[in-house]
Amino acid sequence: MRHTESGGPVRHRDRGQWLPRFSDRVLVVCPRCGGRAEVTPRPGLPPLKYVSELLFRPRRLTCAGCGTSAGWQAAERGSGLVLARLGGTEDPFFRRPLWLQTRCAGHVLWAYNEEHIEALAGYVGATLREGTAGHTQAMFPRLPRWMKESGHRTAVLAGLERLRALSACSSPGDRSDAAH
Repeated sequence: MRHTESGGPVRHRDRGQWLPRFSDRVLVVCPRCGGRAEVTPRPGLPPLKYVSELLFRPRRLTCAGCGTSAGWQAAERGSGLVLARLGGTEDPFFRRPLWLQTRCAGHVLWAYNEEHIEALAGYVGATLREGTAGHTQAMFPRLPRWMKESGHRTAVLAGLERLRALSACSSPGDRSDAAH
């Protein structure tokens, strides 16, 4: 069991954060050059009132390497907007492979951005995990079982370290083999 310097277990308290919170900036594989591109909310929009707005806000894909840019808008069905579906190894807006993905413990470990990596590392690295009641959309309880098992802790933390290193890279040759 890992312990803090004070001798107690490494503790993580789930505050009920949900995955859309990390979708404000998604690192993806550029459709043109294969380098790292970013998917962000379109500039000039009013401030968010709710995190859930990130699921239907207009987006822009931009690549600093080759200059590619593209726009995305939520589809309409009837009088409502169709929300983006988060989760998996593709970004929920342009359906591009995520830049931050690596093979880990027989699975693919992925994250949207550096903040997402840090949140996952805090959870996975904890030996004492405290949940909160009432958060049905919370991200941590919805993680796959293999990521939560103590037997995979070392492998998952090493995978998150690889993702941290990938986040600093941007050329097509730096892309992970898991990022199809």
